[in-house]
Amino acid sequence: MVANVVQLTESKKQIQTCRRLFESQREAFNHNTMPSLTERKENLKRLKRVLLSNESRVVEAIDRDFSCRSRDETLIAEVMPSIQAINYAVKHLDDWIKPARRHVSILFQPASNKVHYQPKGVVGIIVPWNYPLYLAVGPLVAALAAGNRAMVKMSEFTPHTSALFQELIEQTFPQDLVAVVNGDADVAADFSARPFDHLLFTGSTSVGRLVMRAAAENLTPVTLELGGKSPALVSADVPLSDAAQRIAFGKAFNAGQTCVAPDYVLCPADRVHSFVDEFRDQVTTMYPHLRDNDDYTAIINERQYQRLSGYIEDARNKGAEIVTINPAHEDLSDGTRKLPITLILNATPDMTVMQDEIFGPLMPVVAYNKLEDALRYINERPRPLALYYFGYDKQEQQAVVEQTHSGGMCINDALVHVAQDDLPFGGIGDSGMGHYHGQEGFRTFSHARAIFARQRFNSGKFVYAPHGTSMHKMVYRLFIR
Repeated sequence: MVANVVQLTESKKQIQTCRRLFESQREAFNHNTMPSLTERKENLKRLKRVLLSNESRVVEAIDRDFSCRSRDETLIAEVMPSIQAINYAVKHLDDWIKPARRHVSILFQPASNKVHYQPKGVVGIIVPWNYPLYLAVGPLVAALAAGNRAMVKMSEFTPHTSALFQELIEQTFPQDLVAVVNGDADVAADFSARPFDHLLFTGSTSVGRLVMRAAAENLTPVTLELGGKSPALVSADVPLSDAAQRIAFGKAFNAGQTCVAPDYVLCPADRVHSFVDEFRDQVTTMYPHLRDNDDYTAIINERQYQRLSGYIEDARNKGAEIVTINPAHEDLSDGTRKLPITLILNATPDMTVMQDEIFGPLMPVVAYNKLEDALRYINERPRPLALYYFGYDKQEQQAVVEQTHSGGMCINDALVHVAQDDLPFGGIGDSGMGHYHGQEGFRTFSHARAIFARQRFNSGKFVYAPHGTSMHKMVYRLFIR
């Protein structure tokens, strides 16, 4: 009872702080509505410096939050892409910020048309627990490049990382420029209800709906980076060693706790058993043991571990064949939260594992007979955040590209499209809306302001009232045809 009261009191304090910070940032933005190119670049460089000088602390904090998070996975998926995103923005910001000239019809000449990219104002960023650094820094880079102020709500499920990130941001930026907010679900709900000029949320589809509903009260534009069941489609003739190795990388990375992880495999029916054997071999090569292997990440918390374990039991009870890949045959049941990569064969639609986004190291394998059947299977389901096709036939590659929808796609690889600085990242349908990264991120957090300009000579007066003159008739003959 006492703990609940203390938590409630702390939440109220965090909410009050959040509201105060928001008003402070709004006031500061009103005093500097168009930060200079130099100012924006310096903000990005300051962010880079603090990340580089605290790299080891970031790695340690994320490791503590997961109880075991591979150091190399943190460097590869969090630190490196964060730094590269900053470098890319600094290099290209000169071009992004320039007004874009647009065509002016002869009907309105002489005049000029331009698009000016203005900062939107105060941006809200809601960060999930699975990649707590990169999914905070990535949107923040885009927001700062576009000249905005930003508030970042970190996840309560990564307390060490969240506290560290707040410390680093506070020592780097004034709070009326960048501020970090921590707290529980009540704080997150109030954060979503602030009248931001743009709100970016990364997380589950169900929570995304709540965020969008809260934002709608303020007509706040949203970018939703959600998830869904991203398929890995294996062709009839791709070497299985190639496909299995790359799918294994995508599924095992961060123990499958990745929004773009391959969620299930579509495999030709006559290749399923061969795929299983090859996949097992590839996983064994990458992770010959699990328990004390610092390369293999643990499940974030007990709640998620029990959820995933429940998926396995539900599938087993409904007739699935469970293939557990535990190369050293270790006992992992004593609280390590190391969950082996598990293939689920003969999965059926009534199994929970085939209904919800898995977000863990479980992977159903669904058999198909013809490519058309596989594409139909994908298209009958909500549009995923990613789609992975494995096959070297160029015509078949094109068919998959043209006949499916997903937020993003890799051909003969998994996950790495997210790390491409010059590609937009985002979902479609149930997997989200809007996109960011690189120039698309700059534009997401900018208002594209259309500016039409005349000077002394005014050609528009020729269509002013009174109407029916010979000039009107000539204009109509020229432009209504």
